[in-house]
Amino acid sequence: MIRNIPNKYTQQMLLECINETHFGKFDFLYLRMDFKSKCNVGYAFINFINTDVIPSFVEQYVGKKWSRFNSDKICSLSYAVIQGRKALIEKFRNSCVMNEEPHYRPKLYYTSGANRGLEEPFPEPTAHRNAAHRPLRRRSSGCRKGAATFFA
Repeated sequence: MIRNIPNKYTQQMLLECINETHFGKFDFLYLRMDFKSKCNVGYAFINFINTDVIPSFVEQYVGKKWSRFNSDKICSLSYAVIQGRKALIEKFRNSCVMNEEPHYRPKLYYTSGANRGLEEPFPEPTAHRNAAHRPLRRRSSGCRKGAATFFA
């Protein structure tokens, strides 16, 4: 997790910042948002394609101030409970955040080939709302009122 991100940063701003030094070296990025204030909550999930990338990220960003908004926040990095692209996809694919505007949603990125660094389509939800499937459970996750996270 990237921590202490200035609250005015958007996911696009964070992406541009990281791409300056680590383009194509991560396959997942999600900046958590407060949908009422339209500001981020200060941290983001990132999945680097391998652990060899982490020391260069630490050297480039950790312990340093962010370049925009004259913020006093100092970037830090920590391990998230959920690790890996597959686990992150499973965490978010059925989340109510996927009902939000596209620029607020978690993003996947190609890490090789001609599309390296470009956004990759996010897999469809696995939870379905029909009688053939068992009932879905609601879970609060900070999404807007009326939006729910569904888990099969």
